Amino acid sequence: MDNAACHRGVIYSVVSMMTHTRTGLTRSLTVRSNPQYLMISTSSTVGKWKAMARSLPSSLDSTLPGISREVLSVSMEPKYQCQQCKEILRKPFQAQCGHRFCVFCFKQLTSSGPTPCEACRAEGIFEETTSMLNITVAFPDNAARREIDSLPAKCPNDGCSWSGTLKEYEGQHEGRCDFERVKCEACQALILVSEKERHNERECEARTLNCKYCKVTFNFKEIKAHDEICQKFPMQCKDCGKKKIPREKFQEHIKSCAKSKSACQFSEIGCRAVVDNGKQQEHEQTSMTDHLRLMLAVLSSVRLRAEGAGEWQEDSGLGLYRGPEDASPAGAHAAGHHAGRGGSPGVQQKVTALENIVCVLNREVERSALTLEALSRQHRLDQEKIENLSNKVRQLERTLTMRDLQLAESEQSLRELQFCTYDGVFIWKIADFSRRRQDAVGGRAPAMFSPAFYSSKYGYKMCLRLYLNGDGTGRGTHLSLFFVVMRGKYDALLKWPFSQKVTLMLLDQNNREHIIDAFRPDVSSTSFQRPISEMNIASGCPLFCPLAKLAGKSSYLRDDTIFIKAIVDLTGL
Repeated sequence: MDNAACHRGVIYSVVSMMTHTRTGLTRSLTVRSNPQYLMISTSSTVGKWKAMARSLPSSLDSTLPGISREVLSVSMEPKYQCQQCKEILRKPFQAQCGHRFCVFCFKQLTSSGPTPCEACRAEGIFEETTSMLNITVAFPDNAARREIDSLPAKCPNDGCSWSGTLKEYEGQHEGRCDFERVKCEACQALILVSEKERHNERECEARTLNCKYCKVTFNFKEIKAHDEICQKFPMQCKDCGKKKIPREKFQEHIKSCAKSKSACQFSEIGCRAVVDNGKQQEHEQTSMTDHLRLMLAVLSSVRLRAEGAGEWQEDSGLGLYRGPEDASPAGAHAAGHHAGRGGSPGVQQKVTALENIVCVLNREVERSALTLEALSRQHRLDQEKIENLSNKVRQLERTLTMRDLQLAESEQSLRELQFCTYDGVFIWKIADFSRRRQDAVGGRAPAMFSPAFYSSKYGYKMCLRLYLNGDGTGRGTHLSLFFVVMRGKYDALLKWPFSQKVTLMLLDQNNREHIIDAFRPDVSSTSFQRPISEMNIASGCPLFCPLAKLAGKSSYLRDDTIFIKAIVDLTGL
């Protein structure tokens, strides 16, 4: 090989690491090596980094920024700090300039391509060639990761006494602490993670509710205002005591209610009685004489006013009243003369006619009263028959309701027997995955429960809870799978708290690589104490499986169906 060929074969390779004196960060040096001693192909190295940039292994990837520095039991050294989020490095990556970043922060910074390192600029050491952040030439800093994993840690949440190493915190305690407080998305209040579900369902002031009467959706704070205007809201009649009358029909009920009181229809002529609607006819019959007397008094007052003010004259067959100003002087003199004798003949005739009309009306009223009395008796008989039939209908409705409840309980028991196992191993088949996931994304059914299964015939009763769009830290990115201890018939005979190892699996339908997660219960957690309600708070894996693994032609999702397997270690039982 000639000298020109030797010079053309000169390459650059990474041969040593050196510590930056101001920050304590290790920086990679690129030096020229003699071709006769070292020949390394840079193209193959760059190819590897590009492949890693396209798809990082799950052990090197993360969807979270740095760990809060409050977790450390000791003061944090600058070399353990992410240059972007300023927290403790989580799965650190080292750029070619030597600065370290969390893999999550580094991916965000370089998501649009290479970008200048702001830390180099702040330190005044910026170089165009080496101070560019590029995922293709960065590498995971496993040495720093081992140092960080061994640092002492404590839980920063008030009331929690957990302590250990930072690795144990990240792998076992982070996101699972019962004392961790998170902000409610609706009311912005800080609540314990363990109480989040109860808060969202029962305590949150900003939660939405559906009116159980009209089905309208409204905010919890507006419940009283809505009850005041809800047209389906049940009201009670104070007079008859009838309940569950919709507000939209309440006024109609008041008008027809037999026990509601209203003024007598003869109140305009002086009757002051206020009687029940159902007794109006009885009042008119019993007070007929009083009503006629009131009418006679009114007619008498009309006659007196007519005698003093003018006279009645016949005009084309109609009784017309003519005032004194319309009469001739002679007529006026005659009217005065007749008034002095007790009234004009025309007025007397009119009064007599009116009295005759009253007599006729009186006879008509008597006949109507007899008819009404007969109708009233018939109405009472009909009401009694209707009441008897109504009682029979209500009795049949109660019987049907009881039968429906018994049928529902029987169906539930049958379903449990159909899918139930008694050996601590349970396989859950979930069909219609796409539709169920859309329901979860839309918030219509965020979670679903599996049928119950048992560790033995008289053992622990358990089930699984699955969030198809994730829950907590996994929302929108992962399947979240939780284990639930339920109240069983034989709990009094079992050992508590529940302490058996639990293994959760998403089955590969090609039987090649199942997704597996296992944990041992925290015996101090309320999730594993003897249940006092139907089921305990769920505990498990919010980041059980990335949703990306179920996209496309996934071996975990076939025919729109997935299979989840749970295994409870029965050792010691």
